[in-house]
Amino acid sequence: MEVLVPFSTDRPKSRLSAVLDPDERKAFARAMLRDVLDAVRAADGDPRVLATGPVEADLACPVDVDERPLTDAVNAALDARVDDSPEDATPVAVVMADLALATPEALRELFAAGREADVAIAPGRGGGTNAFVASHPAFRVDYHGASYLDHRRIAAEVGASVAVVDSHRLATDVDEPADLAELLIHAEADEGSGGRAARWLRDAGFALDATEGRVGVERE
Repeated sequence: MEVLVPFSTDRPKSRLSAVLDPDERKAFARAMLRDVLDAVRAADGDPRVLATGPVEADLACPVDVDERPLTDAVNAALDARVDDSPEDATPVAVVMADLALATPEALRELFAAGREADVAIAPGRGGGTNAFVASHPAFRVDYHGASYLDHRRIAAEVGASVAVVDSHRLATDVDEPADLAELLIHAEADEGSGGRAARWLRDAGFALDATEGRVGVERE
């Protein structure tokens, strides 16, 4: 299955600016991207990075550069797919590059749901859309606001059936400093399940901290 992985190169992970400087955020974002790509490949997906600019790393997969905002870039990729094969209902997936905890098993569940329904969505915490699979030729995205609800509405408007994949691994996108604890807690030792990103955090001096009654992170 073709899997598009959107990735921001200009200001990656800006909401982590309280704990990481710009160069660190770039390096951490690349570590998460590699984890996602490893998991996609292990799930028998065929990844293609959709980046806002050139990626300073050898990712061993195609990289398409599109400087437009996320919604426009993803919709342009979906438009091109339909233009190239208007009668082709082969599913295509979109998986965000900050889902470092994604496992091959979680992605296989998403891919399987996308083969049964016109659209399969893995919602994120707070109402976002962290990953989806679509085969309906008229389905397009809108990532503004509570995009999960918007995508349910868009699917209904075009007559597409919807499956919802409830997965902690796919619901956990690493955006805020508090999300770093989730990564350190749940990452697995092997690459493709948060291994690279968690190792990067530990090498940078981050560790779990439960001294105030809840689990967070501290930096040495």
